[in-house]
Amino acid sequence: MRDRLEEAIKLAKGKADYAEVRFEEAESTDISFRGKEIDRISRSKSRGGIVRVMIRGGWGMAVFNDPDELKEAVERACENAALVGKERSVLAEVEPVEDVIVADFSPPKIDFRSVELAEKVKLVSEYNEIILRYHGKIETTSVSYGDRFRKVWFMNSEGTYIEDERPTIFLYMTAIARDGDNVQRGFESVASHEGFETVQNQEAKAEKAARIAVQLLSAPPVRGGIYTVVLNPKLAGVFAHEAFGHLSEADFLYENPRLRETFSIGKRFGVEELSIADDGSIPGLYGSCKYDDEGVKTRKTYLIKEGVLVGRLHSRETAAKMGEEVTGNARALGYTHEPIVRMTNTYIEPRNASFEDMIADIKLGLYAVDMIGGQTMTEMFTFSAAYGYMIRDGKVAEMVRDVVLTGNVFETLKNIDMIGNDLEWSHGHCGKGAQQGLPTGTGSPHIRIRNVVVGGRR
Repeated sequence: MRDRLEEAIKLAKGKADYAEVRFEEAESTDISFRGKEIDRISRSKSRGGIVRVMIRGGWGMAVFNDPDELKEAVERACENAALVGKERSVLAEVEPVEDVIVADFSPPKIDFRSVELAEKVKLVSEYNEIILRYHGKIETTSVSYGDRFRKVWFMNSEGTYIEDERPTIFLYMTAIARDGDNVQRGFESVASHEGFETVQNQEAKAEKAARIAVQLLSAPPVRGGIYTVVLNPKLAGVFAHEAFGHLSEADFLYENPRLRETFSIGKRFGVEELSIADDGSIPGLYGSCKYDDEGVKTRKTYLIKEGVLVGRLHSRETAAKMGEEVTGNARALGYTHEPIVRMTNTYIEPRNASFEDMIADIKLGLYAVDMIGGQTMTEMFTFSAAYGYMIRDGKVAEMVRDVVLTGNVFETLKNIDMIGNDLEWSHGHCGKGAQQGLPTGTGSPHIRIRNVVVGGRR
C-alpha cells in the first residue's frame, strides 16, 4: 500500500501546493435487540480512500474504493482544487513523521474479531433478558452492540507516513418502562478502543438501566425554578463538551467574526478554579488517537485555564489562518469524509471539593444526573438530565424527573462556585455537520453552579 500512496503523492506534487491520501480497510459487526426480538444482525467489510489537495488556498477532494483508481482520484482532486483556489495556500507547519501503530490485544484483552458471531449474539441477548425480566412495568428494550476494526494508511506531500490500527467496541442498553401514559427510560453503556472484554460482565449495568426506568415512573416532575445545581461527572463532562467545546472549534470561530470577538484569547470566562482542556493523547480514553487525520500528533490543549480563555482547537489550516499553534484536532469519521476540527477528550480538571462539601450548605437545590439530550445555539444551551434528586437541608432527597437545564454558557461558567476532586471519564459519539458518530471522551468531577434555570412544573 505504501508504494501506491507514494505514486499518488508524486503525481499530485507536480500540480498541487499540498496533497494527502488516506486509505482504510474496515470490518464491523452490529447486533441489536428491540424488546424480545432481534432487530438487526450485520457484518460488513469496506475499503476505500480519499485524496485531498490544496491549490492556491482551495481544497479539492476525491473519494475512491479501489487503489487502482488512485491516479484518477488525484487528477479529479486537483481539477476540483484548481477551480476554487484563489488565494495563497497556508497550512501550519508540522514536523513530518513516520509511524506504525498496532492495536494491542495482549491478554487479558480479547480481539473481538476472533469471537464467534453466535457468542456475541448470546451475550447481547442475556443483557436484554436481564432488563426484560427486571419488573412487570418494563415494556420494551433497546440493546445494541457494535465493533469496528479500521486500518488506516496516511501519507502527505511533506513526508509524513502513518499506519494506524483503530479498534472500537461499544454496548448500549436502554430500558423502557410504562405505567399508563407515563413512559420512562433508563440507559447504560460501555465503550472503548480495547477488546471484547469491554462488554463482558456488564450485568449490573443492564439491571441499573431497568431499575432507573422503573423508579422514574413514580418520581414526580421537578418543580421549575432557579436553583443551585450540582451536576454529576457525566453531565458536567457533556456540558463542557457541548456548551463550550464546540464553541472552541476554530473552523466555527473563524467563520463567525462576532463570536470570534466574544471568544478573544485572554478574556475571563469563569472562576479561578475552572480549567477546561481537550487531550487526545491520554491512553485508553474513547476520544484518544495518537495522530489526527492530518497526521498531526495529538496533545493536551487548555481551552480555559484558571478561568481565562487561553486556547482553541485547530486543524492545520485554521491554525495558520488564525496565527495559533496546531493542536491535532482535525478528525474524519471515515474515508468518505474530509477532516474537520473536532474534539477528542474534553474535560473539566478536578479541584479539591468533595460531594459532601458541595451539598452541605444548600437549603433547597437540585442534583442533576447524566444526560438524555440537549442542544446549543451559539452561547445558549438547553440540556435534559436523565433524572435528578432534590437537595434538602444539605442532603440528597427524593428522585425527580423531567429535569431541563437552560441558560447562557458564559454566565453559567461564571456561576460555577465549587469543583470536585472526583474526576470521572465517560464516552460518547459526537455529531458535527454530516459527520455523525465520532468517538469522543468527556470528563469532569462533580461541579456546583449557582442560579441555574430549571424547567419543570410550577
